[in-house]
Amino acid sequence: MKQGIIFDLDGVLLSTDEMHYAAWKSVADELGVPFDRTVNNRLRGVSRMESLEIILEKSTRPFSAAEKEALATRKNDRYRALLQSLTPDAVEPAVRETLCALKARGFRLAVGSSSKNTKLILRLTGLAPLFDAVSDGTNITRSKPDPEVFLKAAAFIGLAPADCAVVEDATAGIDAAVAGGFTAIGIGDAATYEKTEIAIHSLSEIPEKI
Repeated sequence: MKQGIIFDLDGVLLSTDEMHYAAWKSVADELGVPFDRTVNNRLRGVSRMESLEIILEKSTRPFSAAEKEALATRKNDRYRALLQSLTPDAVEPAVRETLCALKARGFRLAVGSSSKNTKLILRLTGLAPLFDAVSDGTNITRSKPDPEVFLKAAAFIGLAPADCAVVEDATAGIDAAVAGGFTAIGIGDAATYEKTEIAIHSLSEIPEKI
């Protein structure tokens, strides 16, 4: 019997994919670097700097470390400006209901996301009070598929990985969950991934499968 559940944020609890895409697209367009949704799909579940490296693969010139930092900051500033439009309505009612039901059953809930904007998003959507802990890009040095973000989330809620499940929509996140010794629950694209242990189509299925 699992005692804790760790949720990825984007693509699991809500989606800000379009905001990420718009922010990265604006930066790529200014650089004259080709960027489309196929490239954007490669950015799912990885850090901001790793995402930038993927985008710059198609650049015709090299960039210094300082230039890369500036570009990543520019993207994040634009993304954060778009995030300000988020409200609790951005979260599907079934998601909130499921989280409340899991808490009522005594599960310890945490968020494990590589985004440094995690706490802002949770606050703007009203989800923050539903979680016992948050592990995000502000407290890790390695991104998924490294399990660090989930291992720290488990530590924050006082549980061993074997006592926790991780809910992910990206294959890199499933890889991280498996590497860390967690039960891997896949939703969205990750539901059909070979390493996924429990496949779901909606978060409302979790209480029945865990």
